[in-house]
Amino acid sequence: MSLEPNTTQRVAATLLDRLDTWKSCFDPAQAHELESLLRTIAASRFHQPAALIRLHETLLFLRAYPLNAAVARLADGILFSFAGRVAGVELEAFQEPEAAGIAGTSLTAVFSYEVARGLAARHPKNVEIAWDCHDGIADLGPTLSKLLPLLAEDWPVEAHVPFRQWIAAMRSHAHSGDGTSDLTWLLRRLEALPLGPRERAEAWNAMQLPITWDIGTARTSRSRLRLPRECMRRRELFYHREPLLGRRDVSLDRELEAPPLPVRRLARAEAQPILDLILDTSSMRYRELYGFSHPDCSAVYHADAGRGVDVYFFGVPPEWRLPLRAYHAGVFFKNGVPAGYVELLSLFERAEVGFNLYYTFREGESAWLYARLLRLFHQVLGVNCFTVDPYQIGLENPEAVDSGAFWFYRKLGFRPVAPKAARLVEREERRIGRTPGYRSGKRTLERLAQTYLIYEGPAARRGEACDSSGGSEWDGFTIRNLAMALQAMALQRSGIPAAAAEILKAKTRGQETRYLRLMQRDPRLRSAWIALGSRPDRVVPTAVKV
Repeated sequence: MSLEPNTTQRVAATLLDRLDTWKSCFDPAQAHELESLLRTIAASRFHQPAALIRLHETLLFLRAYPLNAAVARLADGILFSFAGRVAGVELEAFQEPEAAGIAGTSLTAVFSYEVARGLAARHPKNVEIAWDCHDGIADLGPTLSKLLPLLAEDWPVEAHVPFRQWIAAMRSHAHSGDGTSDLTWLLRRLEALPLGPRERAEAWNAMQLPITWDIGTARTSRSRLRLPRECMRRRELFYHREPLLGRRDVSLDRELEAPPLPVRRLARAEAQPILDLILDTSSMRYRELYGFSHPDCSAVYHADAGRGVDVYFFGVPPEWRLPLRAYHAGVFFKNGVPAGYVELLSLFERAEVGFNLYYTFREGESAWLYARLLRLFHQVLGVNCFTVDPYQIGLENPEAVDSGAFWFYRKLGFRPVAPKAARLVEREERRIGRTPGYRSGKRTLERLAQTYLIYEGPAARRGEACDSSGGSEWDGFTIRNLAMALQAMALQRSGIPAAAAEILKAKTRGQETRYLRLMQRDPRLRSAWIALGSRPDRVVPTAVKV
């Protein structure tokens, strides 16, 4: 006897509500109840897309923060069966960023050249050009005419050029009967052109080609993707038998003065699968990071951050480095499950940090994870002054405003650099203190997101970074001001001063950690560059010697 649809939905909602409570319950004495619930869910069917998505994300959370081995095993069992669970369900909702990448679904996006090439190499049967989704078909002409010169007879003068037909005809005449996709054929033709890496990427990116990725039952789906077995053999899963660490349990000062974390450099043969995994897991979430597309394969590092967290981080090779700032990126895994990524742009002892915890895990140990990442990069790069870009806290980022991202950083010790925003924070904190349950309104959070946030670690507060008023030398600094000032000096003097030029040479030799360390040992250069970067008028002062 089958249940009525409404009854089925109510049963599913009840099961999901019960499962959700276990995201905040870590009592080993009650583990048998969670195990029993997971077995019941494994035998149940969920028919609504919203229910399936909610089930998937809750299971993934419990797999990353398991109460015991049985819970991890049961959660994986259901997650690994998800392709069958979504079969026959309307899949449009699974294209949304918070749901994309679930086994048995597909996604369509415009990927950069580096990502498209990587996906085509690793998943040749599962990725293809989404011709029906390409709104800007005319964008193909300039690049395709480089690959097929006689297309120039058609493209510049005809209103509706059948680019797909052209590619199909060329593939046919090339006897491409090996099952090669349009995507792979196009990438191969582009790679055969006498272009440099940047020009090739620009030619591809100009086409804005949408690509459909059929996730299917692949190991790289969010449902199944885990750190390779050989990595997980080094350590048992970390089981959570006590309440998760909250913000009140975390001190950035304490973290930054703690002993070094274990860090090792990966051999290239070990590094490449990790980099491939990172590119896959970010791409299926519609995320592309500069460092993920251009990693330095020769210098990939692993850090054991504790509590089941593995961090893999790396820089970029010399040909892709930024002119001034050192660049590093990384992904962190919680008990083998990809949980988020981090990006650092560093100059002297200052690092601008971009931190993204995937939607699924935002009820986890977010503050502890963030603090541990700052500790790691303080250790590796020597940075001790950390800034947060306005976008991270809500500037043109409604999601950050809705989540109250500003208060996440503020409660960890960050402060706004703009005096007007600092006064607004003081007002809001007084209101919070005297009004239980008070929350900053959307408009207030949008105003607070107009400025950078900064946190000076203990070493920075003891050193040159802080002035007598409690502010920082970095408060008025922007990298854009510095870059414009140095560019103007280069144009005026046909070069930059010798001291700076010598340190900048280190960017092209070895790793950028050495470049940063050299900068940190040159207080004169540091003072001069902070002065240049702190002038809003961007006029190069003649009195400043660099």
